[in-house]
Parts: sequence; structure tokens; C-alpha cells
Amino acid sequence: MIYRSKAPLRIGLAGGGTDVSPYCDLYGGAILNATISLYAYATIELLHTPQIIIEATDRNEITTCDKTDELEINGELNLAKGAYNHIVKKYGPLPSGFKLTTFVDAPAGSGLGSSSTLMVAIIGAFAEWLRLPLGEYDIAHMAYTIEREDLKMAGGKQDQYAATFGGVNYMEFYNDNRVIVNPLRIKQKFLFELQNNLVLYFTSTSRLSSSIIEVQSKNVKEKNEKSIEAMHQLKEQATMMKEALLRGEIHNIGSILDYGFRYKKQMASGISNDNMDSIYQTALDAGATGGKISGAGGGGFMMFYCPGNTRYAVKNALQKFGGEFRDYQFTEHGLSSWTI
Repeated sequence: MIYRSKAPLRIGLAGGGTDVSPYCDLYGGAILNATISLYAYATIELLHTPQIIIEATDRNEITTCDKTDELEINGELNLAKGAYNHIVKKYGPLPSGFKLTTFVDAPAGSGLGSSSTLMVAIIGAFAEWLRLPLGEYDIAHMAYTIEREDLKMAGGKQDQYAATFGGVNYMEFYNDNRVIVNPLRIKQKFLFELQNNLVLYFTSTSRLSSSIIEVQSKNVKEKNEKSIEAMHQLKEQATMMKEALLRGEIHNIGSILDYGFRYKKQMASGISNDNMDSIYQTALDAGATGGKISGAGGGGFMMFYCPGNTRYAVKNALQKFGGEFRDYQFTEHGLSSWTI
């Protein structure tokens, strides 16, 4: 038997960073994001030997070990090992050895939530194999627990929920890990226009998001007023984005994104840099009305809102920076799993 799963990556449209503790625990956070047609995949194949083989084909990494109750977390394929350890601890030893194969359509550190989406896909494959009675909130919370608590990886909460639920969602984050996912019913023509005008650009650099997020969390703990006020404004941006999409005020999207871009840079050092600022300004000069850095910042993907037909001029203007544009579509579905 073969057990497969896939989960979509996401683009954050507003509120980025307000899902990170301790900000969301103290003040409550709000995020608006949308899943896109780039995915993380996981496949489990059962073995007749008491072995565990884990292979990340996109990273050219593979490891083989004996089937035990706990795999060593040693920096090698930690996400998959962390998922295995958590599931064994919670549900007991697995019935056989297996090979777990993973692949992600975007590189780690790209700002599209690739690590958390991969975790969701891995859990989905295990849940399919073991017939675990897990709903969307259960899977998303388990992914968050494994990453943030078991593996001590710094980060927020939005990615796990976006990958599990799919679609366009307005998410609220509170203390005690309480999360509310509000699916938005946006008219198809408004989504088509947003997709047409929103250009996704990979800067060809990746970054370690955890280091930026650690600085952001430190700023909140130390009551850095400028940083906290910036997060307040980004939370407000999520509400502004929600209202614009639901009302069909697509012409306001660019200015709302630009509003967030200005404030996001104030949350923590390293979110932007001279190269990214130059890319952003070049896009504006070519006709974009706003944009944002995807994820924690420091590299990875950027997106630009290009009204009318300005997407073509923006693409031409950004050629000199050596990045690449990525085609995508919005997706309605989150985590999917099946058995062969």
C-alpha cells in the first residue's frame, strides 16, 4: 500500500507577524492569507523490514535508520523525524517499517510557509496510513506543536492552518494557542482580478526565518514601542484587506499592501535590506501600487500588485535583479490525502 498527501503553500496578504508569540498572546493577532497552486508532497510506502527510510527528493537528502520509538533529532531531516517521534509518542509504535518521501515546490526559506506546509503534508500521510481521527484544527495544531514545541523552531501559527484548511482565510490568534479560521466567500471575479494583478517574484535568495522571528519576539518581550505599534498596524491591515476583498474594492489592494510594507520593516531588523528595497522601488516606478515581502522577510519571495496591464512593465523592470517570476493560481482546497 502507498499513502500519499499534498498540502498547498500560501501567500500572506496582510497581518504578517501578528501570529507570532508573544504578540498574539498579549494583544491578539490577525492574518489574511490565501493558498496557491504550489505544494508540499509526502508519500509513505510500507517496508517488510524494521527500517525507516526518509528521503527529501527536492533537497537530495536521504537517511536510513532502525525502527525505534524515537529517532535522533540531529539536524538531518528533522521535520520528518519530529513528526514520527510525536506520532509514536501519542499513538504508540507503528505497525511496520516504512519509507517516507517528500518534495516541496518551493525552496526552504522562500517565505511561502514551506516548512510548516511540509509538516502538515507529513502528518497527513501518517494520518492516512494509521486512520487517525484528526480534523483540520487537530492537524494544524499538531504541526504547530511539533515545530514550535518539540523541535523548538521559532515561527508563527498561520502556515500550519493555511496548509490544512486551504482557500482564502481571515485568521485570528489568541493566547493559549487558540486559533479561529474564518473562510472568506469572495466573488470569483474579484479573485480572478487579484490573481491577474498580483505578481509573485522570487528574489533567488533564501533566509533563515527563525532568526528574524526571534528578534521580533524579543522586541515584544522588551516592550519596544515602535515594533509593537507596527504590529498593531499590521493587524489593522488584515481587517482592511478583508473588507477590500469582500466588497470587491480591488483597486485598493495595492495601497493596503504598501501600508503593510512600510510598517512590517519596523517590526524587526533584517526584514528588508537594500536589495529588496531597490526591487520594491523599481516595481513601484514601473507601475505597481504596492507589494510585500512574503513570510518573515530577509529574502525569498516578494509580491507586487500591478493594476491594469502594468504587470508586464513591472516584470521587464525587475529583470535586471536576476530573480524569477512564478506562475500560480489560488486554490480552494487544503490538505488532501489518499491511499493507493
